[in-house]
Amino acid sequence: MLKLVWKAGVLVWAALLCWNCSRPSGAPQPASDDSKTSAAPTTATATDTLCYIVGTGDVLPGLNYPEHAPRLPYDDGSHIFDSVRDILQRADIAFCNLETVLLDTGGTPKKAPTSGWPCYWFRTPERYVNHLIDAGYDFVSVANNHQMDFGWEGRERTLQVLDSVGLACAGALTHRSAIIERNGVKYGFCAFSTNLGCVSMTDLKGVKRIITELKPQCDVVIVSVHAGNEGVDYRHVPFEGEYGLPEPLGDVHHFAHLCVDAGADVVFGHGPHVSRAVELYKDRLIAYSLGNFCTPYGMNLGSSCGVAPMLEVCVDRSGNFVSAQIHPVVQSWGKGPRIDPQRRAIREIKELTEEDFPDTPLQIADDGKITKK
Repeated sequence: MLKLVWKAGVLVWAALLCWNCSRPSGAPQPASDDSKTSAAPTTATATDTLCYIVGTGDVLPGLNYPEHAPRLPYDDGSHIFDSVRDILQRADIAFCNLETVLLDTGGTPKKAPTSGWPCYWFRTPERYVNHLIDAGYDFVSVANNHQMDFGWEGRERTLQVLDSVGLACAGALTHRSAIIERNGVKYGFCAFSTNLGCVSMTDLKGVKRIITELKPQCDVVIVSVHAGNEGVDYRHVPFEGEYGLPEPLGDVHHFAHLCVDAGADVVFGHGPHVSRAVELYKDRLIAYSLGNFCTPYGMNLGSSCGVAPMLEVCVDRSGNFVSAQIHPVVQSWGKGPRIDPQRRAIREIKELTEEDFPDTPLQIADDGKITKK
């Protein structure tokens, strides 16, 4: 929202110029616009700007495959983010992992592994990109194990749909990074995984090169990584490489530290479908897994898989950690995320952080506020 400066001698009708400057619901706009406002009013000066970034985990709002049995939410998903929309929209930057292909029909479904390892195919109607825009997302990761569910046709169409509405993405070989500006602050974004067609997290030289190229162009650099074993048995950060079929799943701890060393300011992890711990490393926040955020179909939502954080991170313009807030959400079959009155994600992340990173200089309050010790 453009801010009008009142000066003596300026005509009263100049105040009308602020009309129509906000981001309208349901109307896709270029991701490079400057329309979002800060999450909360501050008294920061221009040299001490506070930046609010909301990270969420996997998003899979509906499925149109198989064609004979689509699974789509009520009212075609138009209300699926209603309970959390305010939190996403008030942030300067909102991020999610797009755990699906945007494709109306066709594509070549991937073959199930001969090992008998479970296989899932995620394909979402292209029009659902508007739900992401309307919710308030600015960046999405397309580096994950479902971006090739429908072959290169599905992969390429997903990127075309995102580009057509100006929703910034990263993690594809043709979209290695993105930069957008909000309220005079430039944010760089890059995403990685171990999967085919994605920017690889195991190419450590390539990872460092992307981040070091982004850093001088941006005030704040955000990294997304999709890695790790899946399920409630893998809630802890293992501090070593993780392995599963059909491919290695990365060493998230080593990778996150390498990213910060290269210039990343915030690291958001996802992939295990459960929450993991948070860590403060060199005054930069690392969230090792944000879990399932909006996955009403095709996912196990039992136990810890059905609760997740919306992680609202506040950093200064240089990327230094100031504070964070966990907004706990819960899901159920066929319904989008809603605020969890039981605050289960807060309790889980607090316990996991105390166990996995007992020496990290963070404290997590019962209400989800994260501050330095």
